[in-house]
Amino acid sequence: MATKPRTVICIGDIHGHISKLNKLWLNLQSVLTPSEFTTALVIFLGDYCDRGPETRKVIDFLISLPEKHPEQRHVFLAGNHDFAFAGFMGLLPRPLDGSKLKDTWNEFEANEEREGWYKGPGFEDMHVQGRRWGGKIRDRFATVGVEYIGSIYDAGTTFESYGVPHGSSDLMEAVPESHKKFLTNMVWVHEEEDVFVETEDGLKQCKLIAVHAGLDKWKSVNHQLKLLRDKDTSISKIQPLSGRKDVWNMPQELDDKHTVVVSGHHGKLHVDGLRLIIDESGGYDYNPLAAIILPSKKIIRDTDIFSN
Repeated sequence: MATKPRTVICIGDIHGHISKLNKLWLNLQSVLTPSEFTTALVIFLGDYCDRGPETRKVIDFLISLPEKHPEQRHVFLAGNHDFAFAGFMGLLPRPLDGSKLKDTWNEFEANEEREGWYKGPGFEDMHVQGRRWGGKIRDRFATVGVEYIGSIYDAGTTFESYGVPHGSSDLMEAVPESHKKFLTNMVWVHEEEDVFVETEDGLKQCKLIAVHAGLDKWKSVNHQLKLLRDKDTSISKIQPLSGRKDVWNMPQELDDKHTVVVSGHHGKLHVDGLRLIIDESGGYDYNPLAAIILPSKKIIRDTDIFSN
């Protein structure tokens, strides 16, 4: 008898919403059999911080999972918000080409004043996204119908969850060592062989690539995967972590019907063949937090109510 395909759970952007995460986790336990849940591969698609009120509690929850569920496998992808948080904290690796992290400022320096980049202790050796994350947005910048919570990244709530004011260098001391380790160890991409997915043609065995925003359809997939595996911080804006239109669709190079690309980031729930975008909440209070279960492609939300 063939072995039953393993269960893979991909969880969308949490953005500091611990109550939603707790409810979603309980719902996943309810809908899966005990053996499916206990042995699942669980991929968190990134953006654990900002917007919602409890970044600290979210990271505590994620850190606790390996001990609470030792038979599960857990993958923690870096989202663009988490990358920027790590950048502010000085936890990113050095650029591979020998350049300095401050060289990443050059591409966006025209935006420094209006985005209010961070200029406090440690800024001289900070990736541009860390400076944008920790900075204080100028009021006049919020003229396009968007209200920012502190910075361009809505990072104010993350500072507050650790008990320090937005933009304060005290965050560097307030974040526990276990959280710093978590931010340091996040992966930028996860590749998994032999994942099964239900398709119109039946159950299909695929390779799965999970990356926060998706893969740039205009660039070599192998080149992008190498950059992501290597965590190349010489780049000022990493498209697979923070891009929009260019990373929405499946790269033509992978349109072979045997590769699943799953991401969060886009503030949408979008299931199109083997291109999966799981970010129904976008980090906002009024939207549900969603996950997708493979092989079935069943969507589970924190708002679901399952009868006993």
